[in-house]
Amino acid sequence: MATTSPQNRTTVRTATAHPPATQAARLALTRLAFRSLDRVAPDLAARWAARIWCTLPTGAGRRRDERPRPGERSTLTLSDGRRVAVETWGFGPPVYLVHGWGGWRGQLGAFVEPLVAANRRVIALDAPSHGDSDPGTLGRGRATGTEFVEALSAAAGKHGKPDAVVAHSFGCAATAVALLDGLPASKVVMVAPSTDLSGNIAVLGRMLGFGERTRAALMSRLRRLAGRPVADFDIVGLAQRAELPPTLVVHDREDKEVPYDDGARLAATWPEAELASTEGLGHQRILRDPDVVEVVVDYVTR
Repeated sequence: MATTSPQNRTTVRTATAHPPATQAARLALTRLAFRSLDRVAPDLAARWAARIWCTLPTGAGRRRDERPRPGERSTLTLSDGRRVAVETWGFGPPVYLVHGWGGWRGQLGAFVEPLVAANRRVIALDAPSHGDSDPGTLGRGRATGTEFVEALSAAAGKHGKPDAVVAHSFGCAATAVALLDGLPASKVVMVAPSTDLSGNIAVLGRMLGFGERTRAALMSRLRRLAGRPVADFDIVGLAQRAELPPTLVVHDREDKEVPYDDGARLAATWPEAELASTEGLGHQRILRDPDVVEVVVDYVTR
């Protein structure tokens, strides 16, 4: 399952390179091609759709660096030899920072200084194909959701049981799957959590114009690529499958990338979850808002 967050949109990647009319024409041709392949070659359509699904988005917001200063750099080596970039600050119980799809560890840098001041050790990592880590199994610029889970689990194996995990967007879904796999986190903070990967695939199908035959082949292909089903990343119902730690969900009502209702539903469904709502911060600015940082750090350290 090459799973991603809802940011994975073909139109996002073409918008800066082509004017709107050209972009619309390209999308129309793409939809025509997918509709034709859906009838005669759904496996071929699924391979194409999987490539789109697994490709990382671009954007300056995902490369913002909010770190107060450089930390101690190191690497983790995963079971297949890929190296994952890790950066640490401070001393004390470990708090892990997990970025979202197409992001990197520096995006969550605003949490570093106040956590260190609260006597926590901060461990931030880049998932494969992100930031300073090696390319993932699908090559540079592509990744799977399972690689996020592997990176977080490996970091916890080296740096210790998480006192807390602070995650953003798709990093929240990956953190939830790591909990399902046995990650022993004492607390979790989910900022603008992506919660419904199966629903996102349905959105992709409507956008690209393919039907049920291609969708079924795509789900099968994604499972083979990542070694687990997409449904593992539909995390709202995870409480039925795993014991979950106390969780704080922070979500902005005007988030245009991951709907606010997704976070609210997660907070209402998980047994020990709280919801903190914001206004006007969107999907990225929420990571550097001083009030959000204060609420998150207070939750982690109290």
